[in-house]
Amino acid sequence: MPSLPVLLARTVPPLARVSPRLAGAVALRLFFTTGPRMRVRPADAPTHSDARRGTVTVRGIEVTTYEWGRGPRTVLLLHGWRGRASQFAPLVRELVAEGFRVLAFDGPAHGSSGGRATDVRDWVTVAERLQAEHGPFEALVGHSFGALGALTAARTTVPVPAVAVLAGAAAPEAFLAQFASDLRLDEPTAQNLRERFHRRLAIDEATAAERFDAGRHPLPDGTALLVVHDRGDRRLPDRDALRLHAAHPGRSRMLRTVGLGHTKVLSADPTLDAVVALVTGGLPAVDALGTASHLAASPGHPTAASDHRAGSSDRSGGTGRGRPDDAASRPHLSSSAAH
Repeated sequence: MPSLPVLLARTVPPLARVSPRLAGAVALRLFFTTGPRMRVRPADAPTHSDARRGTVTVRGIEVTTYEWGRGPRTVLLLHGWRGRASQFAPLVRELVAEGFRVLAFDGPAHGSSGGRATDVRDWVTVAERLQAEHGPFEALVGHSFGALGALTAARTTVPVPAVAVLAGAAAPEAFLAQFASDLRLDEPTAQNLRERFHRRLAIDEATAAERFDAGRHPLPDGTALLVVHDRGDRRLPDRDALRLHAAHPGRSRMLRTVGLGHTKVLSADPTLDAVVALVTGGLPAVDALGTASHLAASPGHPTAASDHRAGSSDRSGGTGRGRPDDAASRPHLSSSAAH
């Protein structure tokens, strides 16, 4: 039997023909659906179990935090929507081996944390709390929706030397647009969804751009940026990632992979190598890999980065190299994209 979110998703297009306002309300509920919660994958379980656990409280919700390594430099990892910190296990192992301390957390309503609802503001607040207790950070690394949290934190209250964006976007509008496309919303319903999203965050469109759009309002001067995105990412196409890269000429590097999709990119060798290079040696170390572009692209002129065909090589710790996208981390709505 289809789940309630799937059933609701099926009602949106016909409902939109009758009432874009009601369809927009249902779409917003679906957009913020976080369940079912992802389980820890067997390949990630040893690293997950090795973590030193803690908690921080956000809006009265206990958020589970994780810590690995004891090095003098610290990196914070931010997972995506319907994800969890354990997805970063391959990267955790790489960074700890390089002498870093690594922090991560399960966002509210995700993983082992409490709560039933959340949004990007919680990701930023957790980053602030962890910065106050464990910072300063050498870098923030975010996947998908977590990349939006990392960009927002780095632009506002958690200054860092470097940010890595993995399968992410410059602004919430990219997630909203893809979600509307996946649900086949007509323009009046899509506009109603955007308006409801802004009301939920108690902001208008202009304020949303100022607070959350790292393409229109770039990272602080001196902050290096690494953007990793797969050309075939169907969950979140790379259009907004290209815009983000173009907004940081001279201090952004973009790695465009082929065959990794939205999730496998987290554990692929080229991604791990690029992130480790960024946090250990900055952009010159990324350049030395020869896999990322540093051209000053513009939104209408995509980066000239060469495709990196890495689908058959990762350091996931599983029984085989190059596993398929984890079904548990895929969207649970038949016609929606996780974010």
